Amino acid sequence: MNASPHTTAAAILPLVGGPANVTSVAHCMTRLRLGLRDRTDVQEDALRALPAVLGIVADDDTYQIVLGPGTVARVTPEFEALLATTADQLAARGAELKATRRRRNATPLKLLLRRIANIFVPLIPALIGCGVIAGLNGLLINFGLLPSVTPALAAIASGFMALIAVFVGYNTAKEFGGTPILGGAVAAVIVYAGVAKVTAFGMTLAPGQGGVLGALAAALLGTYVEKWCRSWVPETLDVLVTPTVTVLLTGLVTLYALMYTAGELSTGIGTAANWLLENTGAFAGLILGGLFLPLVMLGLHQALIPIHTTLIEQQGYTVLLPILAMAGAGQVGAAAAVYVRLRHDQSLRTTIKSALPAGLLGVGEPLIYGVSLPLGRPFVTACAGGAAGGAFVGLFSMLGDKVGSTAIGPSGWALFPLLSGNRGLAVTAAIYAGGLLTGYVVGFAATYFFGLTDRTGPAGLSVERAKVEP
Repeated sequence: MNASPHTTAAAILPLVGGPANVTSVAHCMTRLRLGLRDRTDVQEDALRALPAVLGIVADDDTYQIVLGPGTVARVTPEFEALLATTADQLAARGAELKATRRRRNATPLKLLLRRIANIFVPLIPALIGCGVIAGLNGLLINFGLLPSVTPALAAIASGFMALIAVFVGYNTAKEFGGTPILGGAVAAVIVYAGVAKVTAFGMTLAPGQGGVLGALAAALLGTYVEKWCRSWVPETLDVLVTPTVTVLLTGLVTLYALMYTAGELSTGIGTAANWLLENTGAFAGLILGGLFLPLVMLGLHQALIPIHTTLIEQQGYTVLLPILAMAGAGQVGAAAAVYVRLRHDQSLRTTIKSALPAGLLGVGEPLIYGVSLPLGRPFVTACAGGAAGGAFVGLFSMLGDKVGSTAIGPSGWALFPLLSGNRGLAVTAAIYAGGLLTGYVVGFAATYFFGLTDRTGPAGLSVERAKVEP
């Protein structure tokens, strides 16, 4: 039984050096005429052995594979379709996957998480800047340098965090359709020093109690109160009555309910995170590092932003981010393995080379949606690398060596200036570097040995997946 045109084309392509070696395709009555970059890449004996190949003619201009009348006309379009399935189509497939997942993520819960992310993401540049300054100040203090300057640096680094509740309140009201300045006003109650004179639930309140979670809740409540006021207050009195009622009612609820409740919740988050890493560090790191890439795909990672911010506000750093950053290390290792294994696919290798520096700095989307996710298995093996790196960092947390980040946003190598912990910067950086190295190595090895099957073609796709969909 004769092979199908697609099967014949799929068999010929790797034997002529793969897509990167083909510069032109044409056919006459009986021959498939190819322009080739390097004819030494052709496996001519194997090519002649194919049942559909009747002969080979090589002249100065083209490499001609004799297939016979009728057959060549059917094989040529299939051959051209396979050529199209290179890194460009892989990237397009990745973009399509990304768009599909975004559509699937449009559930009420995920839309809410995106709105929460919209509140906190604008704060990241200030968190990074202040975090780097805090790290620099810590180094100066540890080495006893510039003692007259360190108090000023401490004030610069800490000022934003002292008032972060106000910014969260402002952004919350803006995101949910309220007046931003009113959101900031009700959130400012939380950080006002005078709240120390207020007693709620039999306890004296402390400035900052409830933190960013309290600020978010206060501003959200203020937005609904504001909208309610505008539904019944006459327009002539709106400018006077609405802001007054909004700030008064929301402020009272914030003082006598939200600050205490949010404070307890914030304390619980910090206690839970510390307990998790101190008692189940390696296992927790394995799970968190291994699942973070799927969480990013599903948009659920946005739920972690307020948790990171709460931990930074409470402890000065978040112990979760360095573990989650290991997912990026696994992704880099996986991409490197694809680069090594698919050495004939120059287009895909070029894509990886251009995306790899960003991946090393913690920007993983180009590698995720352009390489590993469309290929399938490399995405799973990248998660394995992230799990291994997370387990490494988590193990040291169990041993009492905490690794944290003073800001959220960067990961990979870009996280080094923001590292902090309880054992000094040198130990903290060494543990984090060890986690990255573990993620790179395991991600590479898992992908090299298990991420690409023997049926993977020159474009990194299996024969079945290489078909161009209508």
